[in-house]
Amino acid sequence: MKNTVTTKNRKVDLDKIRNIGIIAHIDAGKTTTTERILFYTGKTYKIGDIDEGNTQMDWMDQEKERGITIVSAATTTFWKDVRINIIDTPGHVDFTAEVERSLRVLDGGVVVFDAEEGVQSQSETVWRQADKYKVPRLCFINKMDKLGADFEGTVDEIKTRLGAVPIVMVYPIGKEDSFVGVVDLLEKKALIWDQDESGIKYTVTDDIPDDLEAKVEEYRAKLIEQIAETDDVLLEKYLEGKDISIDELKQALRKAVIAYKVVPIYCGTSLRNKGVQPLLDGIVDYLPSPADLKFVEGVNPKTGEKEKRVFSDDEAFSALAFKIQLDPHVGKITFVRVYSGTIKSGSYVYNVNQNIKERVSRLLLMHANQREEINDAYAGEIVVLVGPKDTRTGDTLADESKPILLEEITFPDPVISLAIEPATKSDQEKLSLALQRLAEEDPTFRVKIDHDTGQTIISGMGELHLEVLAERMRREMKLNVKTGKPQVAYKETFINEAEGEGKYIKQTGGRGQYGHCLIRVRPLERGAGFKFVNAIKGGVIPSEFIPSVEKGVKEAMDKGILLGYPITDIEVILYDGSYHEVDSSDIAFKIAGSMALAEAAKKAGMVLLEPIMLVEVTVPEEYMGTVIGDLSSKRGKILGSEKRGNAVMIKAYAPLSELSGYATTLRSLTQGRGFFYPMFSHYEEVPANIIQEMKKQRGLES
Repeated sequence: MKNTVTTKNRKVDLDKIRNIGIIAHIDAGKTTTTERILFYTGKTYKIGDIDEGNTQMDWMDQEKERGITIVSAATTTFWKDVRINIIDTPGHVDFTAEVERSLRVLDGGVVVFDAEEGVQSQSETVWRQADKYKVPRLCFINKMDKLGADFEGTVDEIKTRLGAVPIVMVYPIGKEDSFVGVVDLLEKKALIWDQDESGIKYTVTDDIPDDLEAKVEEYRAKLIEQIAETDDVLLEKYLEGKDISIDELKQALRKAVIAYKVVPIYCGTSLRNKGVQPLLDGIVDYLPSPADLKFVEGVNPKTGEKEKRVFSDDEAFSALAFKIQLDPHVGKITFVRVYSGTIKSGSYVYNVNQNIKERVSRLLLMHANQREEINDAYAGEIVVLVGPKDTRTGDTLADESKPILLEEITFPDPVISLAIEPATKSDQEKLSLALQRLAEEDPTFRVKIDHDTGQTIISGMGELHLEVLAERMRREMKLNVKTGKPQVAYKETFINEAEGEGKYIKQTGGRGQYGHCLIRVRPLERGAGFKFVNAIKGGVIPSEFIPSVEKGVKEAMDKGILLGYPITDIEVILYDGSYHEVDSSDIAFKIAGSMALAEAAKKAGMVLLEPIMLVEVTVPEEYMGTVIGDLSSKRGKILGSEKRGNAVMIKAYAPLSELSGYATTLRSLTQGRGFFYPMFSHYEEVPANIIQEMKKQRGLES
């Protein structure tokens, strides 16, 4: 049923909107594919090229220089009177937060694969992220012109490694340098790009190449069977041998894709301008519109009850802020996905998370770094707000009279840190401001001051992440900064359960200080963080001092006890204590809390945790033994290897601390022919002998 919208001013009906993301492993060709989509939909008149550094979506200088996407760019374009809002996301693991927040607000995704490399590690990561948010998707097997391109092998990997049900929509005509086009299996027509370099014109013919006839028949029969299996009415027709029309097949396939049962597969070569138009048709035909998804779920902040908000202009306004960006022209801008209702420029919105009202002075539609001013935004749209000052990533904006709290976006903790300082002392204040602005933009970037050394420490998801941010300060904020060597983000935790007592008594001339508490600490499973339980009975510690005990415990945790790294994965139960009518104060109980934790730590015993990376190393076969030996010497655990053409891909777990400078080591071991891809996996205990070594280096033990 067509979703009709009552608002007269609305330019595009709800069922004519597609909010999609282009997601993939680094170097699979996401940005190039997006560039072609913009070109063929008439949004740009010149094809952007990453190698030439003139792409539309990678607009930041560093993106052009490095040839990678750093921030997810948003753009709006049209294909066959359907409005497509596209978010081009980064593929590099250091920018995983950008992918996470984009997926949270998308209705559908296009996953791009390299036809030679197949399913790579970050492809698996983004696939699992899309699974988490239940995002229906299409696959585009790119680089069919590349040496070693293997269409059927990649389809097979999508099935086995990702657990998906692939439905092949097009079959390639030729491969590597003889790739000229595809056969549309549903329509049974050959599409051949042979007329011009730009790929705008292509020949559509009923003549299927003779050598492909049998393959096309086999794949088409399988396609019809797979679609029929998703729909009871069609399955009955299919089993009775009746003809099923193409329209019926398309409708059933659309339902199956939206219901998350199957994944249509397309192929082509974005760089050589072949195969992109059928992908665009697939986006329009099979990916959901907001009308298909009907509603979003959230919580009523007043009652705590679950609520649904229907995707309609007539509903109360609700939207999710999924990205904050510092725009050189208009200052801080907020990307939002409008789920229900409408919003006007010059109006106010209510930030449910912060419990504040924010003014929206302007509304913009973004095309990468170009912008178009609009007066209203409606349900289902992705727009930019200018004006909100305190809204953060993941905040819900809503109608104040009918608030709803949408599910927040969760981000991983940073795994690497480094010290940063301005080149001149006079820039110290400027640096603090710059770091604060970057932390607002990027939820995986953290800043803290080390009170012992007075240094400013920044933390992030990897060396590249921090390198890019430091470079942005130099270029965008004209701030000359110096950075120290990257430091691994170790953590400390308790081995056993233990109790600790903290008693702080100070008697001076006037009023004294008195704080006394008893705590029980127990270790939690990895990744559980910190829990504080108030088990005080009978008011032995007045309720106003309990937050002070928690604050003291937290401060001691931040400073660390074993080697000065933050403590994590523990539960602290405050179960007893005492107070003094006159001398007790917040500060006394805070100090008592930190003393109690230190005493419990001595009894419980502590261990150091280190980040473990999942490493994928691709090397020519003859170097396999050397590389495995080297990884083992770095405390690596080899998980296995698989052959890919003439190369071997080795998977291993290795501690981040051992991987410093590994790219250079690998190049020298493989005569420059090996490359590796690390991604954070989990935290593990550091072996006792290494802890001893670290203590010696710090002069903590002889």
